[in-house]
Amino acid sequence: MDETIGLIYGSDTGMTEGITHSIVDHWDDVNVEVLEVSQVAKSDIEKYKILVFGLSTWYDGDLQSDWEEYFEEFKTIDFINKKVAVFGLGDQYGYGEYFIDGVGMLARVVLENGGEIVGKWPIKGYDFAESKAEIEGQGLFFGLAIDEDNQPELTQERLSSWLLQVENELSA
Repeated sequence: MDETIGLIYGSDTGMTEGITHSIVDHWDDVNVEVLEVSQVAKSDIEKYKILVFGLSTWYDGDLQSDWEEYFEEFKTIDFINKKVAVFGLGDQYGYGEYFIDGVGMLARVVLENGGEIVGKWPIKGYDFAESKAEIEGQGLFFGLAIDEDNQPELTQERLSSWLLQVENELSA
């Protein structure tokens, strides 16, 4: 990939930040610029054609705190001609009716504002009641679902597979 990827994340506990570092390590031959969402302006996001967003979902379907603060401005970004992948952390058992809702909330804004979502991920292997990240009737999430609370042993395999899938979709 010749294009620089903007990887923008928010992390309260450090878990999403850890996944972000794993992505950078995995993509050691790809030019990735990492930004914390608490430090970005609209112009920072708009300069990239390829973006990866990372966040966790809190409590009853709330965005991670920095994403929550930025969300109103996020909704004004023009995503036309942009490809966006999203990964999210959640607890499918403790908060099964809100599992990775943040992924769906960001993805819907990207789609409404003209962008393309890459890296959709199968819901198979997860046990949850509801999710705003689920694409109705397709058996897919809008992005990668990570459950460090209940399935940490699957995280690295899921992440590696997802990153390969995203790479393939971006080069297609």
